[in-house]
Amino acid sequence: MARRKRSPEEIIGKLREAEVLLAQGKKVGEVCRSIGVTEQTYYRWRNEYGGLKVDQARRLKELERENARLRKAVSDLTLDKMILKEAAFGKLLSAARRRRCVAHVRQLLGVSERRACRVLGQARSTQRHVPRRRDDEAALTADIVALASEYGRYGYRRVAALLRADGWAVNTKRVARIWRQEGLKVPTKQPKRGRLWLNDGSCIRLRPEWRHHVWAYDFVQDRTHGGRPFRMLTVVDEFSRECLAILVARSLKSDDVLALLGELFVAHGPPGYIRSDNGPEFCAKAVREWLQRLNVGTLFIKPGSPWENGYCESFNGKLRDELLNGEIFYTLLEAEILIERWRQHYNSCRPHSALGYRPPAPEAIDPASAGLAPLRSASPPDASSVLLH
Repeated sequence: MARRKRSPEEIIGKLREAEVLLAQGKKVGEVCRSIGVTEQTYYRWRNEYGGLKVDQARRLKELERENARLRKAVSDLTLDKMILKEAAFGKLLSAARRRRCVAHVRQLLGVSERRACRVLGQARSTQRHVPRRRDDEAALTADIVALASEYGRYGYRRVAALLRADGWAVNTKRVARIWRQEGLKVPTKQPKRGRLWLNDGSCIRLRPEWRHHVWAYDFVQDRTHGGRPFRMLTVVDEFSRECLAILVARSLKSDDVLALLGELFVAHGPPGYIRSDNGPEFCAKAVREWLQRLNVGTLFIKPGSPWENGYCESFNGKLRDELLNGEIFYTLLEAEILIERWRQHYNSCRPHSALGYRPPAPEAIDPASAGLAPLRSASPPDASSVLLH
C-alpha cells in the first residue's frame, strides 16, 4: 500500500511533537516509532524543515515548485533552440525538406516527433504522409538533367517547353520541383538597364507590327584560340525574333553590310525599316543611299543607348551566353560552322519566352513526333519554314 504524501504543515507538526518527546528524555528510535516514521525520514525532515514555521515551509515548497517550473522552461527553450539551430542551415519552404529535417533532429537529439514538428512548424499528418512518386519520375528526371547539361543557360521554363515538344505531358511546376530537387541553377545574368521613356510613358522606338516590318542589326566580336579577333554581323527580325543571318569574318566593312543585306532582301524582300547603332559601317553614305533607293527607312538609336536596340542586343546576349562563352574556336571556319548551326537551332528548336516558349521559325515537321535535334547535330531548316504566333 502506497504511503500518503504528507504536507509541510503535517511534517512541521510531527517535528514539534518529536522535539517535545526528546526533551522528555526519550531516544530517537522511540520518538520515531511514536510519530510513525523511520529514523531516515525523521532526519531528512529535520534537515529540510528544522526551525521553520508553517508559513515559511509552505513558501519554501512554493519556491521549489516555481524553481522546478523555471528549470523545465529553460530546459525546453534550450532544447527548442538546439532544434532550430540544427535546422538553420537552409530555408524549410517545402514539406519534404521539413520532413527530412524532423527526422534528422529526432535522430540527433532524441526528441519526440510531436516536439520536433511543433518547433519546426510541421503538421504531424504531413510528417507521417508518405509521398508517392510517379512511375516516370526517374525517366523525367534523367531527361531534365540531360537537357540542363546540354543547354546550360536554359532555365526550367524553357526546359519544360523542350520536354513538351519532345512528347512529355508535364507542366512547368513539376519540372521546377525536380529542378530544385536536383540542385540545378542558372547563374545570375547581368543587371537590368533602364529604357528611355517619353512623358506619356511610351518608349522612343518604332514598334514592329508585322513580320519583316522592322529589322535590327549589330556587330559582335570574339577571338579564336590563337588570340586573333573576328567579328559577327547579326540580323534579327524584331517581330518574329528570327535571326535572319550571322555573317562571320575577320573584318567587316560597309561593303560587307551591303552584300549581306542584298542577299537577305532577295530572300525575304526589303523590310519597312532597319534599326542599328551609329557605327561607321551603318552610317556610311553608301549604305544610307542604297537603303533610301530601296525605300527602306533607317532607325538610328541615340549614341550611348544600346537598350533602344533591345531586340538585337538581347539576341547578341543569348549568342554570347549560350555559345561564345562556352566554345573555343580554333579556326575561323570552325567558328562559321558552329555559329551557323547555333543560328539554325535558335530559329527552329530553341523555345522563346516571348513567343509562348515556341521557336521563332519552327520547321514544318511536328517536333513532338520527330524529336528535337541536338545543338551540335542540327540540320539546316527547310526554306519553307513557318512562323507560329
